[in-house]
Amino acid sequence: MPIHVLDDRLWFPAVTEANEDGLLAIGGNLSTDRILLAYKKGIFPWYDGDIPLWWSPNPRFVLFPDQLKVSKSMNALIKKDAFRFTINTCFKEVITACQNTKRKNQDGTWINDDIISTYTELHHAGFAHSAEVWIENKLIGGLYGIWIGKLFFGESMFSHKSNASKYAFIKWVDYLQQNGVVLIDCQVYTEHLESLGAIMIDRNYFLDILSAGID
Repeated sequence: MPIHVLDDRLWFPAVTEANEDGLLAIGGNLSTDRILLAYKKGIFPWYDGDIPLWWSPNPRFVLFPDQLKVSKSMNALIKKDAFRFTINTCFKEVITACQNTKRKNQDGTWINDDIISTYTELHHAGFAHSAEVWIENKLIGGLYGIWIGKLFFGESMFSHKSNASKYAFIKWVDYLQQNGVVLIDCQVYTEHLESLGAIMIDRNYFLDILSAGID
């Protein structure tokens, strides 16, 4: 199936036209309007060098908040407030830390300066959010993503201390659930998120939840 090449027009092909890896389209600008349209259609951006790639994999890796798995050791950390948890206090620092964190089996990062600029704009517009954990005044872990309606679209997380990103994720999921979020989009499989309860679901099921959740 051919991969669509986008221009400056604000549109996306149907997600059913994505290839077997989930790649749907390449190119186009990275405007805030295009990013929001993508999420509302079940699409998300990654980068290959300077070129945006647009993805909609099938199956989709997601977490239902009420299926979050918290280990005994993590539950103990949460109960004793081992770290200080905050929301939206330093979005740009969090996304920059995600950009700079080296990851296993990855040569680089897809988070470039365009991503940081556009998602920071989306943060100021009230769509992009960050969750942070601290020891005293030192940022040691966090995550960011897009919140639309009853869905949160997770983008990336980082940790500078053991369990910091898990701590941020668990606290953030609890906050989202208290505020009516019914699904967290984790996009593609990671062992880390599977250990926290994320599962694969069919893309059509995901799109049904998406449609109802952002209506």
